[in-house]
Amino acid sequence: MIQIRSDTSAVISDAAKGFVNAWNKGSSDPIATFTFSSPAQLFSIITPKRWELIEHLQKIGPSSIRGLARSLGRDVKRVHDDVTALTNWGLVERTKDAKVCVPFDVIHADFDLRAVA
Repeated sequence: MIQIRSDTSAVISDAAKGFVNAWNKGSSDPIATFTFSSPAQLFSIITPKRWELIEHLQKIGPSSIRGLARSLGRDVKRVHDDVTALTNWGLVERTKDAKVCVPFDVIHADFDLRAVA
């Protein structure tokens, strides 16, 4: 899940509640949550080209960066840069055979955009 939350203490509190719940149940639901502090931060990491890359990679499965760039019709260096940024955030992973993949079947984004008072 992708969310935007600027209230750091609320994010930490929710994470703690999730930990306690998982501890009490003896397991946890395998939901990765990516929290961004603002829409600007979200859109600086998940640009339109990177979102297209994520969707395409979900569709084709694990791929080499060169193969991914070819199938997207993009420059290999730019795709490499995008994959690196997405890997740093955990949205893309490398397989044992050095290919890249999206480890999620579904990515859910949940946020509200509101006027600042």
